[in-house]
Amino acid sequence: MARDSSKLNGVQKAAILFITLGPEASSAILKKLPEPEIQKITYEIANISSVTSEQRQTILDEFLEMNKARDYIIEGGIEYARTLLSKALGTQRANEILGKVTEATQQYRPFSIARKADAHQLLNVISYEHPQTIALILCYLQPDKAAQVLAELPEDIQSEVAYRIATMSNTSPMVIKEIEKVLESKLSNVVRSEMTALGGVETLVDILNQVDRTTEKNITESLEREDAELADIIKSSMFVFEDIITLDDVSIQRILREVDGKELALALKGCSDEVANTVYRNQSKRAAAALKEDMEFLGPVRLMDVEKAQQKIVSIIRRLDEAQEIIISRGGEDAIIL
Repeated sequence: MARDSSKLNGVQKAAILFITLGPEASSAILKKLPEPEIQKITYEIANISSVTSEQRQTILDEFLEMNKARDYIIEGGIEYARTLLSKALGTQRANEILGKVTEATQQYRPFSIARKADAHQLLNVISYEHPQTIALILCYLQPDKAAQVLAELPEDIQSEVAYRIATMSNTSPMVIKEIEKVLESKLSNVVRSEMTALGGVETLVDILNQVDRTTEKNITESLEREDAELADIIKSSMFVFEDIITLDDVSIQRILREVDGKELALALKGCSDEVANTVYRNQSKRAAAALKEDMEFLGPVRLMDVEKAQQKIVSIIRRLDEAQEIIISRGGEDAIIL
């Protein structure tokens, strides 16, 4: 029996929203969420037995209203948003929406000043700081800006900073405030802005995906010497199985020559149509038909087994990339000349 929308919590509403949006759009959003949130939402999705059309529409409308409210706030501030929403939805509903939005957006945002600073100016300010301090500041920057700063640091400092970003978890608020105070005095002419997520493997992966191949290689090789297990996690996180759709056909065909057919069938179970069609397109008609038969023959499979098969293929992709037999597109200098 479907539950009353007003009695659902945020995670349950998110689960219904993803069901409403469909697998392709939902998977693209889910990939960008923190792992704990993904686990909570997917658990709810798995445990929802039924959703009414009215429930879907109510939650979708709430999602659209909150996004519209955020746009209004960015455009003209809280009161401007309140005025526009009140005209459209009434005062009571406008206040309800703004309450939900501002609860999340009016919190203290450390190092917001650094996000508006020029990358080269920021580099000049922090390059002589302790690697832990640099790592902390980079965690609060946009990934592309953090990548610019990281790429310009000396190689020995790059690896030290990268290691500290990946292993960072909790930092004392007092330490953050003290460092921010010093940085603010040095960048006092920069307008305040927003912050980004702090620390961890995901933050480092976002940054490394923006740097050139040489910088990435220097950092990952150094991390392998420092902590081989962490380096493996980071390297595997930098290219996920679904990213195969970003590769050119020649590279995909090269990869498929290395992959066992049964392993490929297992890896494709539960993937989006876009991923599966990308693989089929790069096979002969006979091979594609055989692959589809293998997938049907497998029947229901454990998610753990699917992920294991996908990771084996990702390892092959990484190996071929390192051997320069295929090309994984990156930022910076890693452009392709035809």
